[in-house]
Amino acid sequence: MSNSKVILITGVSSGIGRAAAVQFAQQGCRVFGTVRNPASAQPIPNVTLVEMDIRDDASVERGVQSVVAQAQRIDVLVNSAGVTLLGAAEETSVEEAKALFDTNLFGLLRVVKAVLPHMRRQRSGRIVNVSSVLGFLPAPYMALYAASKHAVEGLAETLDHEVRQFGIRVSLVEPSFTRTNLDLNAPQAAARIADYSQELDTVSKAIQNNVQKAPAPEGVAATLVKAGLGRWQMRHTPRGEASVLAKLRRFMPAGPVEKGLRKSFGLA
Repeated sequence: MSNSKVILITGVSSGIGRAAAVQFAQQGCRVFGTVRNPASAQPIPNVTLVEMDIRDDASVERGVQSVVAQAQRIDVLVNSAGVTLLGAAEETSVEEAKALFDTNLFGLLRVVKAVLPHMRRQRSGRIVNVSSVLGFLPAPYMALYAASKHAVEGLAETLDHEVRQFGIRVSLVEPSFTRTNLDLNAPQAAARIADYSQELDTVSKAIQNNVQKAPAPEGVAATLVKAGLGRWQMRHTPRGEASVLAKLRRFMPAGPVEKGLRKSFGLA
């Protein structure tokens, strides 16, 4: 692994993004991490904080230009910023879905589009996108979040075909439950349909239980470092449940996989 790379990571205020920033810096990389409000963000040792709202085109352009002005290049982009949403698909408004996709898919796309001209110019680069096991495996009452991660996976695989001619490769990291505030404080769809209430309450409690006993984000961060600096491969699943689920999805019949999934969410 090289220890002189310039790394740009989105969403380093907390959770996986923050843990990744720490670990890339420990590898000797020059790390830039994006936050929406640098004045209120907690500093990270050996990490330069960059103001960026990935939902805003101009903010993304300013942030990327700031990094290039300081470091003259970007070797690895890690798209870590993301949001989640809990609720039945029927309960989820189109506006809520748009807001979710504006961060998880379009926000990622904005940053990719801002960084790619610099990577093409230097004829090298690595783009690592934080997806989820829900990018290849459905989950009840998380339809729009799962849809956004399925979209991220499709974008990443297609993008990799397009940019490898310039020495750039694209990867996915697919974690399972991770002990972060993203899932512990997951927002719920504003509308409520009584017919779904009992199951939604069961699923919500199962998610809370799984998150509270899940591994800390440092394990996912280590996988991000490997994906960013190590030998290229398209998909990386952190050790533990994520790797198990990936193997089950690939090798097991759909029926048993679905039965096990419903059981993990407390559904009959």
